[in-house]
Amino acid sequence: MPTRASSSVVERLPYKEEVRGSIPRTPTEIWPRETRLLGRPYRKAMTTALGRGRRWFAERAWGDAYTELSEADASGVLELEDLERLALAAYLTGNDDAATHAWTRTHDEAIKRGARERAARSAISIAGGLSFRGEIGPAAGWYARAGRALEACDECAELGLLQVMRAMDQMFAGDPQAAEPVLADGLLIGERHGDADVQAIGRLGQGMCRVMQGQRAAGIPLLDEVMASVTSGDVSPMYAGIAYCVTIMACTEVFDLRRAREWTTAFTHWCNAQPDLVPYRGNCLVHRCQIMQLDGAWTEARREAERACSYLAGPIKWEALGAAYYQRGELQRLRGDFSEAEQSYRLASGEGRQPQPGMALLRLAQGRVDVAVAALRRVLGETEDPPMRSRMLPAAVEILVAAGDVPAARAAADELVKIAAVMDAPYLHAVAANAEGAALLAAGDARAALPKLRAAASAWRDLEAPYEVARVRVLIGRACLAMDDAETSAMELDAARTAFEQLGAKPDLEGLDARAGSAGGLTPREIEVLKLVASGRTNRAIAKELVLSERTIAHHVSSILTKIGVPSRAAATAYAYEHGLV
Repeated sequence: MPTRASSSVVERLPYKEEVRGSIPRTPTEIWPRETRLLGRPYRKAMTTALGRGRRWFAERAWGDAYTELSEADASGVLELEDLERLALAAYLTGNDDAATHAWTRTHDEAIKRGARERAARSAISIAGGLSFRGEIGPAAGWYARAGRALEACDECAELGLLQVMRAMDQMFAGDPQAAEPVLADGLLIGERHGDADVQAIGRLGQGMCRVMQGQRAAGIPLLDEVMASVTSGDVSPMYAGIAYCVTIMACTEVFDLRRAREWTTAFTHWCNAQPDLVPYRGNCLVHRCQIMQLDGAWTEARREAERACSYLAGPIKWEALGAAYYQRGELQRLRGDFSEAEQSYRLASGEGRQPQPGMALLRLAQGRVDVAVAALRRVLGETEDPPMRSRMLPAAVEILVAAGDVPAARAAADELVKIAAVMDAPYLHAVAANAEGAALLAAGDARAALPKLRAAASAWRDLEAPYEVARVRVLIGRACLAMDDAETSAMELDAARTAFEQLGAKPDLEGLDARAGSAGGLTPREIEVLKLVASGRTNRAIAKELVLSERTIAHHVSSILTKIGVPSRAAATAYAYEHGLV
């Protein structure tokens, strides 16, 4: 495939600058050498499939290049350079079998010619494509063939590329500590030979290794440096796509939403400039969908999620397919399409993607609180990694509050605050403040909850996350009502309602209506406790009936009295009868 090494097609062809990104204004600037080699005028050369294929390849019109070069190949044996073009065009348009076949032919022909470095690069290209799809075993076989081709090589750029690509697999297999020194060695080789692809993948791997080991401050700048070389056009398309995907994934892993937004936007432009591009398109759509969901563009996000599922589902299934299904499920759940959401979560699970916390939140929205609690407790019991736990804990707080287990909700919120302090990401600080305020409010301490909720609302605004802002405003409204500030409460709830209507957040709108109907914003569990209080049961009797601790029931009773604004159990009983709860 075209690369940056001195032995590569890109360096040896006169139109290497188009392959790197800039396209000449006139055709003769692209093809002077090809015209001379063909021995006929430019226009006549361009009437051949080979000439057209070369032209489309230079302009990164991969689909047209693949079609024309395939036609030329069917008419006769392509030169090695054109076969390399065919292989890359096939790969970038998702014709993986054809790409593997073309690169295999290139490898074999280069071996015959004694061009072993070129043969190795073709083998590495096949292995890289297989590895990117998650086919680690076949990839290892092709890496071995590349190594055999380079046995007589003291040092060359291809040797560096082989090292860094193998180390990337080792890193993603869960051993970043062992992979990092191998990446450093390969990077040095790339620097000595001036190979931009080797340097990009070497630094990419180094940055990701450090992120995976919790060294965010050391890893992210390396990824930024890689992306600078990618966006300037120095890195060839295959490795540029890998760099985009890994960098955005890393930013998402450390909750750096600002960078994730920036690089996702750049990735989208990169893909749109190459409309026939397939291998990275699905990943791009998943990342776009996540950012668009946060931005409140739910209709567009759902469309992108559908496209991602379509791209990634076939004919070859990609590892990101589970993430695409899960993202689609999230948008369906938020819009109230519960049956469709459940199907999407199940498909995500079938592709190896954990369906939580989305599935648990779906069960909560369906009123199946006990099922939601069991699912989240099971997942948290299995999850030790703090970043992964931080993705589950916000849902755990919400579900535990609904279940009436306030002490457990407080514990989950406290853990989230600690993780946010360590990772120091604005997104996590917003999530933690939100969870802490919700838990305090559920415990009946509206005065302590309000500053936390205000801080969360401010943080969500800074992150430009309208849905999260609306959700926390609901909690602020409830806290203000508990403190007898009905006017401020009404303003907060009205603002939240407007946002939910604009987003199409049907379940949240229904939740607002239900709270308004209960005249006190009681949770389903609190209503259940109030009914039992009104029936004359003691806290001990209620605890026994609901299989909860007396302390939890006491918290519920205190919260109920605060929310409905009455001083005693007798007054709460009267309230229950007045509002038709008994």
